Amino acid sequence: MKLKQQQNTPRAKVRAFTLAEVAVALAIAVLLVASISLGFVQSARQAEWSAYNLAAHSLALQGIEQARAAKWDPLAIVPVDSCTTNNFPPVTTNQLDVPMSVTNGIGVTYATNTWTITMVSTNPYPLKMIRVDTTWRFVTGRGISRLYTNTVATLRAPDQ
Repeated sequence: MKLKQQQNTPRAKVRAFTLAEVAVALAIAVLLVASISLGFVQSARQAEWSAYNLAAHSLALQGIEQARAAKWDPLAIVPVDSCTTNNFPPVTTNQLDVPMSVTNGIGVTYATNTWTITMVSTNPYPLKMIRVDTTWRFVTGRGISRLYTNTVATLRAPDQ
């Protein structure tokens, strides 16, 4: 009986990934997915802040337009000046017009308008500066709350 002679020839090379290569590829994939997710979260937060900022700016402009619409005619037979701080509340609180889901008043963001009307010049022509500051609060995803202020100012001459 003849015994088969063992062959000492090397096995055919099998092409496969090593455990280290798989671990490195997995780590790169995890980092990529995490950075893309973080980018989406940051852009959503920035878009939300931009919506609040635009709503506050619109509220400040609304206050400016109200003051500009007030009658101010010093050359009339009976001079009229309705463009004074006394004719506008010094501080008003309004709801920001931001789309969101609201349940029993929770989720509503309020802003405070502060009016300032000052006489800038009387000679040669009367001129007033109208300034409206809108202060609003924004809560970040981490629960940090910050106050922001939008300021709009304009100059106004009397009605002619």
